[in-house]
Amino acid sequence: MSSRQPSAVLLDIGFVGFALADAWAHVGAEDQPAAAFALLGALALMLRHRLPLTTFVLTLPTALVTDAVVAPMAALYTLSSVNRHRLLLAGCALAYAIIDFLPWPWSSLDATELSQTNNLFHLSYTLATAAAPVFLGQLVQARRELSLRLADISEAREQERLLTAQSVLAKERAQLAREMHDVVSHQVSLIAVQAGALQVSGRDAETRQAAATIRRLSVQTLEELRHMVSVLRASGSRPTELTPQPSLADLEHLVEASGIEAKLETDLPEELPPTVQRAVYRTVQEALTNVRKHAPGAAATVRVRHTDGVLRATVTNTAPTRPAVPLPSAQNGLVGLAQRAELLGGTVTSGPTSQGGYQLRLELPVDRNR
Repeated sequence: MSSRQPSAVLLDIGFVGFALADAWAHVGAEDQPAAAFALLGALALMLRHRLPLTTFVLTLPTALVTDAVVAPMAALYTLSSVNRHRLLLAGCALAYAIIDFLPWPWSSLDATELSQTNNLFHLSYTLATAAAPVFLGQLVQARRELSLRLADISEAREQERLLTAQSVLAKERAQLAREMHDVVSHQVSLIAVQAGALQVSGRDAETRQAAATIRRLSVQTLEELRHMVSVLRASGSRPTELTPQPSLADLEHLVEASGIEAKLETDLPEELPPTVQRAVYRTVQEALTNVRKHAPGAAATVRVRHTDGVLRATVTNTAPTRPAVPLPSAQNGLVGLAQRAELLGGTVTSGPTSQGGYQLRLELPVDRNR
């Protein structure tokens, strides 16, 4: 009993006191057997939560030999509030009604009196009295289960809300990682390449030292960016595009500012889906970045064509003319391009050419992405 709440213990004590008062009002002190059964039924209520069926059985003699009803009805209510077996509950209620209805001792029973009208009303009243605690107990049990289920639903909804928030955050992190790689590393690697070239061709020591410092800082920035991108690429879900985003109108400026000898050949309609335009731009940007990093001195040709509902973009570079400057790489560029193309229903392929150069090819369906 010590593990239960104080309010429940006080309630049990109250039930026992109420049952004792009921027994004192209906049982004479001279009838010692009846008083003993009434006392047993009242004290048995202390076990009603631990042994509800046993408690009900112990209170039945009270209903059999006395007119006290508090103990058996309280035991029947408790049993109904914790038990799901309706046949058992119906049997217990019927047993209590019969015991309460029949006179004691049973030898005084007159079968002819059972058919009298007043006895029929008495039987109906006894059945209703026995059914009342059963229905009340079942109602309390249903309310308790409903409260628990509502609590589970609330917890599930809170968990779903947290998962949704985490999913949105993961998408934003993935998009930020992609944009950082596409934009920031493009510009920083260009600075590193130009600084490396200046370090080699500089005429005075001061210029070469400044170029070396710029290149060292650029390489360090790319290395830190690589670690940051690795942390942010926590989700492969489709990201929400950020604005403003580049389009095919920016391709010419991208090629001119690439820092390498590059030529742009395009034959495109005026209207293309924005997602397709961004995919082409990022693919060309990544390809030109790779040419600067891995094929110094090479020339590149960018061709973008739209035929039979499919847009094809290829970036082909010649063989490098000097050794590449070692720069850190997260190996995420081509992976990101492939993921972007796959989301749009296209493909990205790449590989060396027979002339010692390299080619990156993008194919995207246009009509599907309108």
